[in-house]
Amino acid sequence: MMIPACFSHPNTLSSASQLPQSLITCIYQTQFCNSPTYLTLSWSKTLFSHSLTVFASDSFSITIPLYPSTFSFFRNKPGSKSICLTHHHYQRIKLYWDFTRAQFTHNSAEPDSCFYIAIICNARLEFFLGDLQSELTRRVSSGLVLTRQVVAEPTLLSRREHVFGHKSYASRAEFLGSKHEIGIECNGGALIVKVDGEISLVVKRLAWKFRGNERFFVGGMEVEFFWDVFNWVNNSNGNNNHGHGVFIFQVGDGGVWPEMVGLEKRLIRKSLSSSVGQSQTLMPAAMASLSPSPSCSSVLQWAEESSDCGRSSCSSSTTRSCGSNNGGFSLLLYAWRRD
Repeated sequence: MMIPACFSHPNTLSSASQLPQSLITCIYQTQFCNSPTYLTLSWSKTLFSHSLTVFASDSFSITIPLYPSTFSFFRNKPGSKSICLTHHHYQRIKLYWDFTRAQFTHNSAEPDSCFYIAIICNARLEFFLGDLQSELTRRVSSGLVLTRQVVAEPTLLSRREHVFGHKSYASRAEFLGSKHEIGIECNGGALIVKVDGEISLVVKRLAWKFRGNERFFVGGMEVEFFWDVFNWVNNSNGNNNHGHGVFIFQVGDGGVWPEMVGLEKRLIRKSLSSSVGQSQTLMPAAMASLSPSPSCSSVLQWAEESSDCGRSSCSSSTTRSCGSNNGGFSLLLYAWRRD
């Protein structure tokens, strides 16, 4: 199931400055005022913009502007915002963030270090992401005692990322608390999947196996891998610069995926319209990946069906299906080939 859209933008990509350099969406399971909540963090970066949108279903949405560390005269100061939760008996939470010294690698929209974002409710640290918790403690009021130890740690349920390259693509994943570097290479009619630099899977003859799924193990943990590179294999004219492959890494029952909105939605729609324009004789199986729904793909359907209890519903901040109670996680990659 999908998380409802929380913000919107114009429907077209009018210039190169609006084309994304990095798009990352992560969903966490946490608590606000003793109520289970899905928290979505969407990191977005283009040539002239860089932002983080924090969204909690039925509760709030806030967009925080970020800037590359090289633009020192544009750096933001640490910020905060108080929010009233109308669906939680009008209790108030407070967001704190500091990205003034955030470090970014590989042109990623998501920082690697020297940052934090936190949510406090009733003097409890309900959510924290980053590596500067001591600075947060010094920053808040001296009379406020943070009691994070009584609150369950947030659980990362899923990560969706758009990666860009020519033949190789890189991402990262957290499989049940264990962090890993993910690499995908597509060259010479073969697909190579690497985890922490080690080859985990090789798929040959992609012209015939442009969609499929396999299982492999990472540190004794079973990972189910799905791929769909039909857009690449079908690109016989070589003029689809925005063609994309779809890859899913799933552990356990998998996580949940949010609905695409804004820049991400426009990017997928542009790719779909370009693909349809190139070929009017697509096989019926291929049409699943060209659905009007920008987040629909046959491999997404396979991944959902592979879960015993199905995908978690994110339309409500207080519901979870049985499939997400077992610590499942999904990494969904859209790999964009740029010549």
